Amino acid sequence: MPYEAHAPVKTGVEAEKLAAARSQTSPSGGATTLSRYQTLLFAITCAMAVANVYFAQPLLESMASSLAVAPGTIGIVVTATQAGYAVGLLFIVPLGDLLNRKKLILTQMLISALALCAVGLAGNWGTLLGAMVLVGLMAVVVQVVVAYAAALASPQQRGEAVGTVTSGVVLGILLARFVSGAVADLAGWRGVYFVSATLMIGMALVLWRTLPASAAPPARGSYGELLRSMFQLYLTERTLRIRGTFALLIFAAFSVLWTSMVLPLSAPPLSLTHTQIGLFGLAGVAGALAAARAGRLADQGRGNRTTGVALALLTLSWLPTAFVESSMLAMVVGVVLLDFAVQAVHVTNQSLIFAARPDAQSRLVGAYMCFYSVGSGLGAIAATYTYAHVGWVGVCLLGAAISAAALLYWLLLMVVRD
Repeated sequence: MPYEAHAPVKTGVEAEKLAAARSQTSPSGGATTLSRYQTLLFAITCAMAVANVYFAQPLLESMASSLAVAPGTIGIVVTATQAGYAVGLLFIVPLGDLLNRKKLILTQMLISALALCAVGLAGNWGTLLGAMVLVGLMAVVVQVVVAYAAALASPQQRGEAVGTVTSGVVLGILLARFVSGAVADLAGWRGVYFVSATLMIGMALVLWRTLPASAAPPARGSYGELLRSMFQLYLTERTLRIRGTFALLIFAAFSVLWTSMVLPLSAPPLSLTHTQIGLFGLAGVAGALAAARAGRLADQGRGNRTTGVALALLTLSWLPTAFVESSMLAMVVGVVLLDFAVQAVHVTNQSLIFAARPDAQSRLVGAYMCFYSVGSGLGAIAATYTYAHVGWVGVCLLGAAISAAALLYWLLLMVVRD
């Protein structure tokens, strides 16, 4: 069999210590260390690519007005992007274990530029949704890059490397909201996507000249066997199932906030501009700090404790967020807490699943991020629907309930483990 099933790994503190003590070699058999330059390059690549997924969030009202779409259904734009992302996670990301990763990354970035141009040219609702699906499909280049960074890093630096690259992802998400708001105020929401397409082409040229050559893929066999082996990971890797459940819940909560936040901020009495709304994204820079720190804690075998503390903060973050109309400062505090908590759990999740199977990192990240995509998509639909029927307080109660469910799941796992 080209892809062998492995026994499930242990979870909890014992699994974390075991993960930290894994072999000192890469999947290809040689010792490896990821340089700071390579890590920075990967982080910048991820920041630019992931921004494409989040450009739409501050622009939903403008899109709805331009294309005559009801405000209660405009959240489907985010869901369409996440749907494309989910398909890409299942059918494109695993190719990183089979094909030359450098060529795969460059191809995705160039197709992404074409998809962004299609969004900018969309003249009706159906065309926009189709183009957004393609944008999401190509945005999974982020996960190919993260898996590549994990493969190049030594076991001792894997968590920190993943955390640093994920910091680039966080910054890309945050800057996406600010940049899209600022560009939209100057050139309209379509201009955002044309500018991004140009930048993606430029970045592809930089990567073509500077990205390290891909080592031999760790897997052999047909594409069909590769996909089947990824689905087998759901059955054989308990760590993947547990951490995937956390991902689904935390990113549902994340999407509830960031999809619906533009609605009360842009409506009276606040009536903020796109640029002003985008500035709220900068309040979540703490999430980037959490990403790097959480990776180091996972390397030290303390990821489980980090998860519990972060989920408690995530649940509490919805209390100040509920006071957006009376206190901007409270809103900022809520955003900081939420982004910090989500990224801490996310990086811990990735560090633990990568350590569980170093030979299957692309397939693992693809399988794991499917949970993320499902959570984000469901959160977007639920958020806009809830806001249209209940208002902002209802949205905050929804987010708090999802966050509390994640915390209760963590507590249940602690009871079962003990």
